[in-house]
Amino acid sequence: ENIDQHLAMGKPPRQAAIDGARELGLAVVATSATIVAVFLPVAFMGGIPGQFFQPFGVTVSLSTMFSTLVAVTVTPLLSAYLLKPKQHLTTTNKTRRKRQPYRQLLGWSLKHRLLALAIAILFFLASLQLIPLIPKGLFTQGDDGLVFISVELPPGSTLSQTENVTEQVRNILQANPAVDNILATVGDDDQVNTGLVYVRLLPKDQRELSLQEFQNQFRQPLQEIPGARVSFNSRGAGGTNKDVSLILKSENATALVDAAKALEEQASQIPGLVEVVSSINLVKPEIIIEPDPLRASDLGVSVQAIARTASLAFIGDNDFNLAKFNLPDRQIPIRVQIDPQARNDIETLNNLQVPSSNGSLVPLKAVANIRLGSGLAQIERFNRSRQVSIEANLQGISLGSALDQIRALPAMNPLPKDVSEEPAGDAKIMRDVFSRFGGALGLAILSIYAILVLLYSNFFYPVAILAALPLSIGGALLGLMVAQKELGLFSLIGIVLLMGLVTKNAILLVDCTLAGIKDGLPQSKAIMEAGVSRLRPIFMTSLSTIAGMTPIAMALGADGEVRSPMAIAVIGGFTTSTLLTLVVVPILFTYIDNFYHFLKSKILGKPQLQTVKRHG
Repeated sequence: ENIDQHLAMGKPPRQAAIDGARELGLAVVATSATIVAVFLPVAFMGGIPGQFFQPFGVTVSLSTMFSTLVAVTVTPLLSAYLLKPKQHLTTTNKTRRKRQPYRQLLGWSLKHRLLALAIAILFFLASLQLIPLIPKGLFTQGDDGLVFISVELPPGSTLSQTENVTEQVRNILQANPAVDNILATVGDDDQVNTGLVYVRLLPKDQRELSLQEFQNQFRQPLQEIPGARVSFNSRGAGGTNKDVSLILKSENATALVDAAKALEEQASQIPGLVEVVSSINLVKPEIIIEPDPLRASDLGVSVQAIARTASLAFIGDNDFNLAKFNLPDRQIPIRVQIDPQARNDIETLNNLQVPSSNGSLVPLKAVANIRLGSGLAQIERFNRSRQVSIEANLQGISLGSALDQIRALPAMNPLPKDVSEEPAGDAKIMRDVFSRFGGALGLAILSIYAILVLLYSNFFYPVAILAALPLSIGGALLGLMVAQKELGLFSLIGIVLLMGLVTKNAILLVDCTLAGIKDGLPQSKAIMEAGVSRLRPIFMTSLSTIAGMTPIAMALGADGEVRSPMAIAVIGGFTTSTLLTLVVVPILFTYIDNFYHFLKSKILGKPQLQTVKRHG
């Protein structure tokens, strides 16, 4: 575009290419350097968030470097040989009319600088008030047509019972026309009471239901299957099977169980939280043997003898103590147990003979009370503390909203003294994303400032360029709020992308203004000419960026829903930043330039000779 402007001055293509490339050389390098400065610090965030940001940041940085190399070498070369000479033309009336509104707006803003700056600051502060209105989460689940359903029966259930329930689930789902095929697996290692159903839906264009609508439609029928816990599995980055996962931990088992039960009961009443489950509900049937101390003492039977007798009869001895049957090439352990059919009869346990201290045998029922009961299927620990996990799926609400409502429940305010809460799964990763993102973004902005200081050999002018950054945040937040897209991982990637892109327009304005002042133009004249001459390239690059992001914002293509928040953030931020940068950056430049020359005159002790040429 700049080469075309030089052609319009009547220069031959070769000279226009040389002059146009030389004129924008510093601006092109500065623009590329700022983009790299944004993404390289963010690419090394670390942790799970860094695994998402790193490929994106490295790709953008490297592609920017190569595109800059092409822009300063191949583009001028092709322009010198492919473009045709133009007659020397002054700005046409049509072009003047197109740019006249901006010239008038910029002139009014320069005359009312405080008012214009106040409007920009008010816009930024107002945009921050939109944050509570934006849903927050990790990232939106895409519609890839794959559904995972877990089936869980009470511990102690048989494989055939699990198979029957899994078949019921398959029959319920198979009747829907959106289902392409189903694969069901029953049993997992020794867990014969669990099953997993894989459902593949038809392609999106061949079914009426979205994946989320399909889950919502079948959630209630599947929960009505008696004697089983059937729920949809989430495929988030946290590794858990549910959208929301919290961990309560404590050394006090009683207080932990009470707190978990209260939290589970209250969380199930939150609208939008479905399939709320707790790990304390996983109990299995047990035979409880309670020794009678008085009778056991009278008969000379110890508690250790009672425990070992029951263990040997129903489980067998450990492998180290087992007798071995010797073969030429190996030994086979000989495990002695009660016949499986007899083990199912509690009378067998009652009549077990327990050795006493005097060598006689005593029936087990004579020294212990035997009854049926239930106990925890497993005991889980987190950092050596007993833990209970509370999990749930989301239906119509965001992860951030669900966490806020859970933490506002009476059961959590406060938790018992011995009980503490620890986020897990996607909730933990979301916390890490937001906590790490602020530091990485701050480092990126400092890197931009350092690079601009080195390129311009000035500590003040880069501040005018950085003013474009907060102006983009408001548009990004406004776009996310209007579209009701989550402020999460991909929208934060879009904001990082904005930080690198929006400085481009400000660099073009400031660089052209400094070139005009260097050529002897008064400050106000240089600002006006820079704004008018750079209006077209700024709009060209802004519109091309917005056009490129539009298909992603419309969630077109595979997993388009996942990347849509990123594009919406870029479109909203780039729109407001472009419009405000054209006015705010020139105004801020006048203050910074005046202050710089004032400070320079004070330090060097020289009068400010060019004050009359500067604005104000």
